[in-house]
Amino acid sequence: MGLTVAIMTDEIGWHTRQLQAALRVRGCIGRCIDLADCRIDTTAAWHGLVIPGFGRELPDAVLVRGIAGGSFEQVTKRLGVLHALRELGVPVYNDARAIERSVDKSMTSLLLHAARIPTPPTWATESLAQAQRIAIREGAAGHALVLKPLFGSQGKGLRLVGEVDGVHHALPDIDKAYGGLAYLQHFLPAAATPGFDWRVLVIGGRAVTAMRRVSAHWIHNVAQGARCEPAELTTELAQLAEGAAQALGMDYAGVDLMPSPPARPGARSRDGIQVIEVNGAAAWQGVQRVTRFNIAAALVDDLLGRRLALSDGSGRSKVSRRA
Repeated sequence: MGLTVAIMTDEIGWHTRQLQAALRVRGCIGRCIDLADCRIDTTAAWHGLVIPGFGRELPDAVLVRGIAGGSFEQVTKRLGVLHALRELGVPVYNDARAIERSVDKSMTSLLLHAARIPTPPTWATESLAQAQRIAIREGAAGHALVLKPLFGSQGKGLRLVGEVDGVHHALPDIDKAYGGLAYLQHFLPAAATPGFDWRVLVIGGRAVTAMRRVSAHWIHNVAQGARCEPAELTTELAQLAEGAAQALGMDYAGVDLMPSPPARPGARSRDGIQVIEVNGAAAWQGVQRVTRFNIAAALVDDLLGRRLALSDGSGRSKVSRRA
């Protein structure tokens, strides 16, 4: 009998259907589970977890597709379930440590900086006065900033700070909309018209495909209306994306990169391509439209072949984790 893989997701749709189909091809079962429905119960089984649909057993592997937002306590419990599964010997792809590093944008920036991956200068502070001083200082040096929610995604909540195209954008009250934290990063103006960034998909430590996200707006997320175009996976893009994924300890990652704009007179220049964000539960529907191979199959093959050491032609007996 094939292995049973828990697909942790708060949303069933195209991505989960793709993963389930790829698992069926490999003789496995993909079962969609919402981490919000999982719980800790030390009286229920030897391992102390309750994973819906698994009774007293545990999944043979876990593939994390998405984690629902919630209170600090709720998210802590959901990540705690993933931590516990890893400690119990269940391969978790990506595991909770990697997800925590990528969800927290300030930690992503810190780890990229420590690994010497080119990334825009970044600040995270709880002091509005200090954030204002940073904005004034950087503005004097010719740099506008982007204010981002620490845990945001899909381009939501991004705000310009400073002067862009002759318009001044004031720093908003961070207590009201940003949880009392200013996460600020150098704004990279478009290097071409229209502007674009790259999304590179890394699977098992290797960059496998890339696309350009093109938009007349300065935010290039597909969820904000950007269009997807094929992009050559150059050596530079691949090396930067692979280095970023390695710095965060990711099994798979969607790495966002941007070209540096031409330096303005008097401004400090940072040449080349820079890594903007690293996504630990990256969607791939957009990049699939410009990629010839099946991405879900590549993810499943990496999970089974690298993490579980199962080859396409081998017998796959189910691992027992009974009491």
